[in-house]
Amino acid sequence: MLINIVMLLSALISLTICYFTGGYHSFAWLWLLPVGFLGCFLALGLIAFVVFWISCSLVDQSKPQEQDSPYYRLLTKLYCPAVFSLLLTKVEVTGAEKLPKDGRFMLVCNHLNTLDPVLLLAKLPQAQLAFISKLENADMFLIGNLMHKIQCQLINRENDREALKTILKCISIIKEDRASIAVFPEGYTSRDGLLHHFRNGVFKIAQKSHVPIVVCTLQGTNHVFHNVAKMKRSKVSLHVVDVIPAEELTGVNTSVIGDRVYRLMADDLGPDKVAAE
Repeated sequence: MLINIVMLLSALISLTICYFTGGYHSFAWLWLLPVGFLGCFLALGLIAFVVFWISCSLVDQSKPQEQDSPYYRLLTKLYCPAVFSLLLTKVEVTGAEKLPKDGRFMLVCNHLNTLDPVLLLAKLPQAQLAFISKLENADMFLIGNLMHKIQCQLINRENDREALKTILKCISIIKEDRASIAVFPEGYTSRDGLLHHFRNGVFKIAQKSHVPIVVCTLQGTNHVFHNVAKMKRSKVSLHVVDVIPAEELTGVNTSVIGDRVYRLMADDLGPDKVAAE
Protein backbone atom coordinates (compact mmCIF):
# COMPACT_ATOMS: atom_id res chain seq x y z
CA MET A 1 0.00 0.00 0.00
CA LEU A 2 2.73 2.47 0.96
CA ILE A 3 4.69 1.83 -2.24
CA ASN A 4 1.54 2.34 -4.32
CA ILE A 5 0.79 5.63 -2.55
CA VAL A 6 4.36 6.86 -3.08
CA MET A 7 4.27 5.86 -6.77
CA LEU A 8 0.90 7.57 -7.32
CA LEU A 9 2.04 10.79 -5.63
CA SER A 10 5.32 10.71 -7.57
CA ALA A 11 3.44 10.36 -10.85
CA LEU A 12 1.04 13.20 -10.02
CA ILE A 13 3.83 15.53 -8.89
CA SER A 14 5.98 14.80 -11.95
CA LEU A 15 3.01 15.40 -14.27
CA THR A 16 2.30 18.69 -12.49
CA ILE A 17 5.94 19.79 -12.77
CA CYS A 18 5.94 18.94 -16.46
CA TYR A 19 2.74 20.94 -17.00
CA PHE A 20 3.86 24.11 -15.22
CA THR A 21 7.32 24.09 -16.82
CA GLY A 22 5.81 23.85 -20.28
CA GLY A 23 7.32 20.46 -20.93
CA TYR A 24 4.27 19.31 -22.91
CA HIS A 25 4.92 21.95 -25.60
CA SER A 26 8.14 20.27 -26.63
CA PHE A 27 9.92 16.98 -26.34
CA ALA A 28 11.15 18.00 -22.87
CA TRP A 29 8.50 15.78 -21.30
CA LEU A 30 10.48 12.77 -22.50
CA TRP A 31 13.07 13.42 -19.81
CA LEU A 32 11.08 15.61 -17.39
CA LEU A 33 8.55 12.91 -16.58
CA PRO A 34 10.93 10.03 -15.77
CA VAL A 35 13.44 12.25 -13.97
CA GLY A 36 10.68 13.99 -12.05
CA PHE A 37 9.07 10.67 -11.13
CA LEU A 38 12.35 9.18 -9.91
CA GLY A 39 13.23 12.28 -7.91
CA CYS A 40 9.81 12.43 -6.28
CA PHE A 41 9.85 8.70 -5.56
CA LEU A 42 13.20 8.95 -3.78
CA ALA A 43 12.19 12.08 -1.86
CA LEU A 44 8.86 10.66 -0.71
CA GLY A 45 10.53 7.36 0.16
CA LEU A 46 13.02 9.23 2.33
CA ILE A 47 10.18 11.11 4.04
CA ALA A 48 8.39 7.82 4.72
CA PHE A 49 11.54 6.37 6.29
CA VAL A 50 12.05 9.48 8.43
CA VAL A 51 8.46 9.22 9.71
CA PHE A 52 9.05 5.59 10.62
CA TRP A 53 12.41 6.36 12.22
CA ILE A 54 11.03 9.20 14.35
CA SER A 55 7.97 7.19 15.38
CA CYS A 56 10.02 4.20 16.54
CA SER A 57 12.75 6.31 18.11
CA LEU A 58 10.20 7.87 20.47
CA VAL A 59 9.33 4.51 22.03
CA ASP A 60 10.54 3.82 25.57
CA GLN A 61 10.76 0.06 26.10
CA SER A 62 11.20 0.51 29.83
CA LYS A 63 7.54 1.52 30.06
CA PRO A 64 5.14 -1.47 30.02
CA GLN A 65 2.86 -1.57 26.98
CA GLU A 66 -0.49 -2.71 28.32
CA GLN A 67 -2.56 -2.02 25.20
CA ASP A 68 -2.04 -2.53 21.48
CA SER A 69 -1.14 0.81 19.87
CA PRO A 70 -3.46 1.70 16.94
CA TYR A 71 -0.84 4.06 15.51
CA TYR A 72 2.01 1.55 15.51
CA ARG A 73 -0.32 -1.18 14.28
CA LEU A 74 -1.14 1.14 11.36
CA LEU A 75 2.59 1.51 10.68
CA THR A 76 2.88 -2.27 10.30
CA LYS A 77 -0.02 -2.29 7.82
CA LEU A 78 1.62 0.44 5.75
CA TYR A 79 5.30 -0.47 5.93
CA CYS A 80 5.42 -4.28 6.10
CA PRO A 81 4.02 -4.85 2.58
CA ALA A 82 6.48 -2.26 1.26
CA VAL A 83 9.39 -4.37 2.52
CA PHE A 84 8.57 -7.16 0.08
CA SER A 85 8.11 -4.76 -2.83
CA LEU A 86 11.56 -3.35 -2.18
CA LEU A 87 13.00 -6.87 -1.89
CA LEU A 88 11.54 -7.83 -5.29
CA THR A 89 9.41 -10.50 -3.66
CA LYS A 90 5.98 -11.76 -4.63
CA VAL A 91 4.00 -13.34 -1.81
CA GLU A 92 1.28 -15.89 -2.53
CA VAL A 93 -1.26 -16.50 0.25
CA THR A 94 -3.59 -19.50 0.30
CA GLY A 95 -6.10 -20.67 2.87
CA ALA A 96 -6.61 -17.26 4.49
CA GLU A 97 -10.36 -17.89 4.42
CA LYS A 98 -9.81 -20.49 7.18
CA LEU A 99 -8.83 -17.83 9.71
CA PRO A 100 -11.38 -17.47 12.53
CA LYS A 101 -13.75 -14.63 11.75
CA ASP A 102 -14.48 -13.83 15.38
CA GLY A 103 -12.36 -13.98 18.51
CA ARG A 104 -8.66 -14.39 19.16
CA PHE A 105 -6.46 -17.33 18.29
CA MET A 106 -2.89 -18.59 18.47
CA LEU A 107 -1.01 -18.78 15.17
CA VAL A 108 1.92 -21.17 14.73
CA CYS A 109 4.27 -21.35 11.77
CA ASN A 110 7.63 -22.75 10.69
CA HIS A 111 10.51 -20.27 10.82
CA LEU A 112 12.91 -19.76 7.91
CA ASN A 113 14.02 -16.13 8.02
CA THR A 114 13.92 -12.95 10.07
CA LEU A 115 11.42 -11.71 7.46
CA ASP A 116 8.79 -14.24 8.57
CA PRO A 117 7.08 -12.00 11.18
CA VAL A 118 7.08 -9.12 8.68
CA LEU A 119 5.38 -11.33 6.10
CA LEU A 120 2.72 -12.49 8.55
CA LEU A 121 2.01 -8.90 9.61
CA ALA A 122 1.85 -7.80 5.98
CA LYS A 123 -0.44 -10.53 4.72
CA LEU A 124 -2.64 -11.13 7.77
CA PRO A 125 -3.24 -7.59 9.07
CA GLN A 126 -6.76 -8.44 10.23
CA ALA A 127 -5.32 -10.99 12.66
CA GLN A 128 -3.66 -8.29 14.82
CA LEU A 129 -0.73 -10.55 15.68
CA ALA A 130 1.66 -10.12 18.59
CA PHE A 131 4.75 -12.34 18.37
CA ILE A 132 6.74 -14.21 20.95
CA SER A 133 10.33 -13.26 20.21
CA LYS A 134 13.79 -13.94 21.60
CA LEU A 135 15.29 -11.40 23.99
CA GLU A 136 17.94 -10.21 21.54
CA ASN A 137 15.31 -8.84 19.16
CA ALA A 138 14.49 -6.05 21.59
CA ASP A 139 17.77 -4.42 20.53
CA MET A 140 17.04 -4.50 16.79
CA PHE A 141 17.29 -1.06 15.20
CA LEU A 142 13.79 0.51 15.25
CA ILE A 143 12.12 -2.91 14.97
CA GLY A 144 12.57 -3.70 18.67
CA ASN A 145 10.67 -0.54 19.58
CA LEU A 146 7.91 -1.27 17.07
CA MET A 147 7.53 -4.78 18.49
CA HIS A 148 7.09 -3.32 21.96
CA LYS A 149 4.19 -1.13 20.84
CA ILE A 150 2.26 -3.96 19.17
CA GLN A 151 2.37 -6.21 22.24
CA CYS A 152 5.15 -8.60 21.13
CA GLN A 153 6.51 -10.54 24.10
CA LEU A 154 10.16 -11.41 24.70
CA ILE A 155 11.03 -14.88 25.93
CA ASN A 156 14.14 -16.06 27.74
CA ARG A 157 14.71 -19.51 26.28
CA GLU A 158 17.49 -20.24 28.77
CA ASN A 159 15.40 -19.62 31.88
CA ASP A 160 12.27 -21.74 32.37
CA ARG A 161 10.89 -19.49 35.10
CA GLU A 162 11.17 -16.38 32.94
CA ALA A 163 9.80 -18.25 29.92
CA LEU A 164 6.74 -19.23 31.97
CA LYS A 165 6.14 -15.56 32.80
CA THR A 166 6.09 -14.78 29.07
CA ILE A 167 3.61 -17.58 28.41
CA LEU A 168 1.34 -16.32 31.22
CA LYS A 169 1.56 -12.80 29.79
CA CYS A 170 0.51 -14.08 26.36
CA ILE A 171 -2.46 -15.89 27.90
CA SER A 172 -3.48 -12.62 29.52
CA ILE A 173 -3.19 -10.71 26.22
CA ILE A 174 -5.55 -13.15 24.50
CA LYS A 175 -8.04 -13.30 27.38
CA GLU A 176 -8.18 -9.51 27.55
CA ASP A 177 -8.79 -9.37 23.78
CA ARG A 178 -5.71 -7.23 23.13
CA ALA A 179 -4.18 -9.28 20.31
CA SER A 180 -3.77 -12.77 18.90
CA ILE A 181 -0.47 -14.48 19.64
CA ALA A 182 1.90 -15.76 16.93
CA VAL A 183 4.57 -18.34 17.74
CA PHE A 184 7.36 -20.10 15.87
CA PRO A 185 7.37 -23.32 17.92
CA GLU A 186 10.75 -24.48 16.60
CA GLY A 187 12.19 -21.76 18.82
CA TYR A 188 14.75 -20.54 16.32
CA THR A 189 15.28 -19.79 12.62
CA SER A 190 15.95 -22.96 10.65
CA ARG A 191 19.50 -22.77 9.29
CA ASP A 192 18.98 -25.57 6.79
CA GLY A 193 15.51 -24.49 5.65
CA LEU A 194 13.93 -27.64 7.07
CA LEU A 195 11.17 -28.11 9.64
CA HIS A 196 12.52 -29.15 13.06
CA HIS A 197 10.81 -30.39 16.21
CA PHE A 198 9.00 -28.03 18.54
CA ARG A 199 9.25 -26.62 22.04
CA ASN A 200 5.78 -27.74 23.10
CA GLY A 201 5.40 -25.50 26.15
CA VAL A 202 4.07 -22.66 23.99
CA PHE A 203 0.90 -24.62 23.25
CA LYS A 204 -0.17 -23.94 26.83
CA ILE A 205 -1.10 -20.47 25.57
CA ALA A 206 -3.91 -21.81 23.40
CA GLN A 207 -5.01 -24.32 26.05
CA LYS A 208 -5.23 -21.87 28.94
CA SER A 209 -6.81 -19.06 26.92
CA HIS A 210 -9.30 -21.46 25.25
CA VAL A 211 -8.65 -20.34 21.68
CA PRO A 212 -8.07 -22.27 18.44
CA ILE A 213 -4.65 -22.88 16.92
CA VAL A 214 -4.14 -21.64 13.37
CA VAL A 215 -1.46 -23.75 11.66
CA CYS A 216 0.52 -22.08 8.86
CA THR A 217 3.53 -22.86 6.70
CA LEU A 218 5.99 -20.58 4.94
CA GLN A 219 8.17 -21.45 1.97
CA GLY A 220 10.84 -19.43 0.19
CA THR A 221 11.62 -16.65 2.67
CA ASN A 222 15.05 -18.16 3.34
CA HIS A 223 16.08 -17.30 -0.25
CA VAL A 224 14.92 -13.67 -0.39
CA PHE A 225 18.10 -11.89 0.76
CA HIS A 226 20.29 -14.16 -1.38
CA ASN A 227 18.15 -13.45 -4.45
CA VAL A 228 17.91 -9.70 -3.98
CA ALA A 229 21.71 -9.49 -3.66
CA LYS A 230 21.79 -10.87 -7.21
CA MET A 231 18.92 -8.59 -8.31
CA LYS A 232 16.69 -11.63 -8.74
CA ARG A 233 13.01 -11.76 -7.91
CA SER A 234 11.73 -14.15 -5.26
CA LYS A 235 8.45 -15.96 -4.84
CA VAL A 236 7.39 -17.00 -1.37
CA SER A 237 4.23 -18.65 -0.13
CA LEU A 238 2.15 -18.49 3.02
CA HIS A 239 -0.38 -21.27 3.51
CA VAL A 240 -2.99 -21.37 6.25
CA VAL A 241 -3.05 -25.16 6.56
CA ASP A 242 -5.71 -25.84 9.17
CA VAL A 243 -7.39 -24.58 12.33
CA ILE A 244 -7.52 -26.80 15.42
CA PRO A 245 -10.65 -25.91 17.43
CA ALA A 246 -10.21 -24.86 21.05
CA GLU A 247 -12.39 -27.71 22.31
CA GLU A 248 -9.98 -30.27 20.84
CA LEU A 249 -7.15 -28.89 23.00
CA THR A 250 -8.84 -29.33 26.36
CA GLY A 251 -7.23 -31.90 28.63
CA VAL A 252 -4.62 -32.87 26.03
CA ASN A 253 -0.91 -32.99 26.82
CA THR A 254 1.06 -30.27 25.04
CA SER A 255 3.33 -32.87 23.48
CA VAL A 256 0.29 -34.42 21.80
CA ILE A 257 -0.74 -31.01 20.50
CA GLY A 258 2.80 -30.37 19.31
CA ASP A 259 2.90 -33.69 17.45
CA ARG A 260 -0.41 -32.90 15.75
CA VAL A 261 0.71 -29.43 14.67
CA TYR A 262 4.07 -30.77 13.53
CA ARG A 263 2.42 -33.43 11.39
CA LEU A 264 0.11 -30.89 9.77
CA MET A 265 3.09 -28.69 8.87
CA ALA A 266 5.23 -31.62 7.73
CA ASP A 267 2.51 -33.04 5.49
CA ASP A 268 1.93 -29.63 3.93
CA LEU A 269 5.62 -28.86 3.33
CA GLY A 270 6.48 -32.29 2.00
CA PRO A 271 9.22 -34.75 3.04
CA ASP A 272 12.02 -32.80 1.35
CA LYS A 273 11.36 -29.84 3.67
CA VAL A 274 11.34 -31.81 6.93
CA ALA A 275 14.44 -32.67 8.98
CA ALA A 276 15.10 -36.34 9.69
CA GLU A 277 13.75 -37.42 13.07
